[in-house]
Amino acid sequence: MTKHYTTAMILAAGLGTRLKELTHDKPKALVEINGKPLLQHTIEALISNGFHHIVINVHHFGQQIIDFVNSHAFDAEIRISDERDLLMDTGGGIVKASSLFQDSEVVFVHNVDIISNVNLKEISQQFIDSKDDAWLLTQNRETSRKLLFDQNHQLIGWKNKAEERYKWVNEVHDGYQEMAFSGMHVFRSDLFANFEERPASVIDLYLELAQQKRIISHPINPGFWFDLGKAEQLQSIEEQLNIIK
Repeated sequence: MTKHYTTAMILAAGLGTRLKELTHDKPKALVEINGKPLLQHTIEALISNGFHHIVINVHHFGQQIIDFVNSHAFDAEIRISDERDLLMDTGGGIVKASSLFQDSEVVFVHNVDIISNVNLKEISQQFIDSKDDAWLLTQNRETSRKLLFDQNHQLIGWKNKAEERYKWVNEVHDGYQEMAFSGMHVFRSDLFANFEERPASVIDLYLELAQQKRIISHPINPGFWFDLGKAEQLQSIEEQLNIIK
């Protein structure tokens, strides 16, 4: 088997319920932005950043994603992690797919609904050279859910500002930095090896890992970053991308 130094995983199994009519007959991954599916945007971005071994998890209209990948000659070895029997959520999906990247040193995870010009290759190389176990790519932007980090950029908690609800790694902290998760993260490929295969949020798994592992905030400030979370955002994102490009 070919040994890949890095693997990219695209989280594409979500139901896309917030996109309403856009996902009535197709998965979120195949919703188009300026005539190109989100999945294609993501695959091409990863390949241009040097990733040629890619894992994609599928659930909602999963066969459509499989057929799309098979009908395109992407310059990458693409493997499918099939969750059509049970949706595993963002963390459980990584645990389930672990055998598909066990021959890599590191794994870069990218949500399929994120479009940006983040230099993924540079970040991955910096992470490889670090002694950290995972980097959560973060931003200083408004959102109701924030990751909480100490003065050493170590993950210590999570909060939902709207509900005033907190989750802590260990004890409650008074002083911390709030950062928004970007939908991208990179980790050593064996980091999730000891978790059982079950549906779970990746943030919950990182909060558990942070008790013993170095789970670090890596701030990014890209030229553009878009998250297609609601159908109403589609036109605005398309217009802004047209201006940028």
